[in-house]
Amino acid sequence: MTTPPALDGPARDFLKALASETRQQIMTLFAGGKQLTVGEVAGCCGLGQSTASEQLAILRRGGLVTATRDGKLVRYRADPASIGTRLTELQGYLACCCPPPEG
Repeated sequence: MTTPPALDGPARDFLKALASETRQQIMTLFAGGKQLTVGEVAGCCGLGQSTASEQLAILRRGGLVTATRDGKLVRYRADPASIGTRLTELQGYLACCCPPPEG
């Protein structure tokens, strides 16, 4: 059996970002390509703005969302390219340690 390599920092951050139900709820807000500000996320999830900002920072560090400045506002949206990269890394990791049964 091959020993899987340790997960790298980005993959670990990705898993940490998804480990929270609150952050999972926030991610659903971005369905369909929506872009939202911290205030909009806070309002939709019933969070304070500082809490929403902290949660978005964790999601951003995990590669799940990206941010763009629009004047004084920062708009967040899901980052499908980064999410796809992290999922591929995790798939390789899991296939190495827990390969699917053969045919």
